[in-house]
Amino acid sequence: MKQLVVIVALLSLAACSGSEHDDLTQFVKESGANLRGKVDPLPEMRPYQPFTYNAYDLSDPFKPRKLKLSAGGGGGLQPDMNRPKEPLESFALESLKLVGILKQKNEIYAVIKTPENTIYRVRTGNYLGQNFGKVLAVTDTEVKIKETVQDSAGDWAERDSTLTLQEQ
Repeated sequence: MKQLVVIVALLSLAACSGSEHDDLTQFVKESGANLRGKVDPLPEMRPYQPFTYNAYDLSDPFKPRKLKLSAGGGGGLQPDMNRPKEPLESFALESLKLVGILKQKNEIYAVIKTPENTIYRVRTGNYLGQNFGKVLAVTDTEVKIKETVQDSAGDWAERDSTLTLQEQ
């Protein structure tokens, strides 16, 4: 009987090792056959060459350009750059508000309010605004200002502006 059990066990083992997965085994062998990794060689590295910036003597592209005048020429209208700046010259003229008029000792003053809510008193001859604005006259309702502005060619021109008293 022992022999019969051994024969049945061998037959059952032979049946389990059938060829039903042979196609899968064959596919795996064929699929991996052509897959060989290939790494391209590294590109040739060029040595680093430092760059020296030498354009300090060139004109600034963000500033207005002006033709160079001969040694004897030029002149024309220009603001006084050496004059000490007054406090209201640090504000744009559009941001300043005329809030009142004050008369003291035969002198008329304009009361100007800044965006920082600071109050200043100006009279004829004072400067305000960022374009060299000079107060020409103070009337009961407005302040007349003459500004000196630079155009795109670098020439200076004058323009008239006013600050009007606004009722609230």
